[in-house]
Amino acid sequence: MTQLTTHITVDRLNRYDAAFVMGLYERMVLIREFEEGVKFMFLEGTMPGTIHQCQGQEATAVGVCSALDDDDYITSTFRGHGHALAKGLGVQEMLNELFGRSTGCCRGKGGSMHIGDMTKGMVPAIAIVGGSVPLAAGMALAFKMQKTPQIVACFFGDGATSEGAFYEGVNLAAIWDLPALFVCENNLYGASTHIDKVTRVEHVADRAPAFGIQAQIVDGNDVLAVYEAAKRAADECRTGQGPVLLELLTYRRTGHSRRDACHYQPKGERDMWLARDPIELLGRAIVERGYANIEQLEAIRSRTETEFNEMVEIAKQQPPPTAQDLLEDVYA
Repeated sequence: MTQLTTHITVDRLNRYDAAFVMGLYERMVLIREFEEGVKFMFLEGTMPGTIHQCQGQEATAVGVCSALDDDDYITSTFRGHGHALAKGLGVQEMLNELFGRSTGCCRGKGGSMHIGDMTKGMVPAIAIVGGSVPLAAGMALAFKMQKTPQIVACFFGDGATSEGAFYEGVNLAAIWDLPALFVCENNLYGASTHIDKVTRVEHVADRAPAFGIQAQIVDGNDVLAVYEAAKRAADECRTGQGPVLLELLTYRRTGHSRRDACHYQPKGERDMWLARDPIELLGRAIVERGYANIEQLEAIRSRTETEFNEMVEIAKQQPPPTAQDLLEDVYA
């Protein structure tokens, strides 16, 4: 098992300039504040639909997407808010979408479980578990046939690796050497079932040799480790050495969905992972390195929360879709 980070050292931070590190931190804070704000709106009944949130998994989305080029694509899951924000979608267009407004990134037709924006390189998320894996293989095949340097990063959870679509999609990508980066966010639970109850192998990455592809197990709460692994994997995909499977070990602080109280998570396990919060890990290193002090980090959080609340009020005033909109964006 990979060593889980308990402290990001100054030496590691010294490999990067302050602007890059602070950018990672601010993006993770943005995801956390977005998710917390959305959670309370759902709980108080002011927002329609349902939610599957990613608090605690911010480093996986930010680390991977920071390693991608602007014209690369990602595919996502029903737990996709973090992926969207990390890939460059705006808070306003996402809030408009969550409120079902016509000015949302999917014109109010996707909602939380199908968030995305093709112009930002994110295919609207697929709620079918494992459903994005064969899609990513197809996209990667298109990039190869068109001889472009683009790659696709496909996010999925550990539960998806028990779906047939996972094996079919990864195998296709493998036999055709496609530029696909398969990213398993292993948060230990498929809904409420622990991964050790559904597989005899210790790691998802242990399945890679069956496909003949490279794999790496990464501390998914260490954003620098995720970035470094994703950057190497992306470079390999661009040079015809793909696909690559990354298994990012992480943990969600919230339940599977909004009505899940996480009672199935053992206290010792939960305490261990919460003590390794990805934002706090990087924040402590930033302060130790001198890139910012505690007050400046708190100011980032406070500013982000204020801006989020302002955008919520704007989203509430946006127009809903019309009956005519039912006839648009429909393809035979």
